[in-house]
Amino acid sequence: MNGPATVTPNLETILVRVTGPDRPGITAGLMQLLATADAGMHDVEQILIRGQLALSLVITVPAGQDLVKELLLFGWEQKMDVDFEVVSETPTTRGLGLVVTLLGTSVTPAEFGSIASEVAKHGGNIDRIVRLAKEPVMAYELVVSAAELGPLQESLLATGAALECDVAVNREGLSRRAKHLIVIDVDSTLIQDEVIELAAEEAGCLDEVAAITARAMAGELDFTESLVERVKLLAGLDTNSFERIRQRVNLTPGARTFIGTLQRMGYKTAIVSGGFTFVTDSLAADLGINHAYANTLEVIDGKVTGRVIGRIIDRKGKAEVLERVAAEEGIPLDQVVAVGDGANDLDMLKTAGLGVAFNAKAVVQEAADAAVNVPYLDALLFVLGVRREDIEAELSRIEN
Repeated sequence: MNGPATVTPNLETILVRVTGPDRPGITAGLMQLLATADAGMHDVEQILIRGQLALSLVITVPAGQDLVKELLLFGWEQKMDVDFEVVSETPTTRGLGLVVTLLGTSVTPAEFGSIASEVAKHGGNIDRIVRLAKEPVMAYELVVSAAELGPLQESLLATGAALECDVAVNREGLSRRAKHLIVIDVDSTLIQDEVIELAAEEAGCLDEVAAITARAMAGELDFTESLVERVKLLAGLDTNSFERIRQRVNLTPGARTFIGTLQRMGYKTAIVSGGFTFVTDSLAADLGINHAYANTLEVIDGKVTGRVIGRIIDRKGKAEVLERVAAEEGIPLDQVVAVGDGANDLDMLKTAGLGVAFNAKAVVQEAADAAVNVPYLDALLFVLGVRREDIEAELSRIEN
């Protein structure tokens, strides 16, 4: 056991740290000891790592009680280390801070150090670190406090952009936990494919369409004009090919877990695509998605005419869809999450309370609130503070 060489006899407020191998009854026994001594408790936090317990408490020692001696005896009996530190009687208060999420195939000490150094430069403090997952990626959540959150948030995102792991930064508070709507791009986000390219392959014009798609998604071309040009190339495509295209669509790994977990958490879900309704309607039915918006190809006598019916879902249209769905569901925009990968998703990401770039183009990652570059869509749950253990427990409950 460890302890100070001398203990002030009339000490009133102390920080107690109890560490050692965990086993049942330690916390209960400690609380019973404090209750018997009529001690006050102002704060408590307990962490268990690989069977090792770290329990910290801020307590008030009643006058005339030799509680320190009793705590040392408790530690000796339980084979635990007990340390003491005098603290202020008035607990330090702080405002809401930032939640920093680190995730990747690995998260190294150097990457942790880069984030910690940036926090220190801004006079901030890391108040808590929690591991959210160790598979399929490593994910950690850091709660950070600082006097000026805006500059720190910008600095952390800039630092994270240079790291191998992904760094997402959210404002701490109820709104982070209360997000109730997620709006997801489809092509190269919810699914691994670009539907218009699948259609172009059926129509025999893949090379021409793929070249226009790449330039549009990189922000080099206006999306609406590029879509019009690509759809023209599909003229004559037989609608019998629609089912073949739907069968070729591949969900992004983790997509079912991601959508299902959000739905069980009470989220409303929406997909919005610059692609076509014959695919998004099928995806919505398969995954149980609440809202689906995309472009509708004009068809006459079973053939695609090369035109789109109605207003095109473009960059501005995606943001308008997000606002419309949020209004229909009665959900404030600051409680909406948007996920996308291309330049035509930028307005949608900026409109949402949290905009997440998923394996996105550079221009999108620079503008988004968070960037995730692992190949698993359900890794986005960690940005929302969901632990892997909670996901697995829910999946196990459903299977049983």
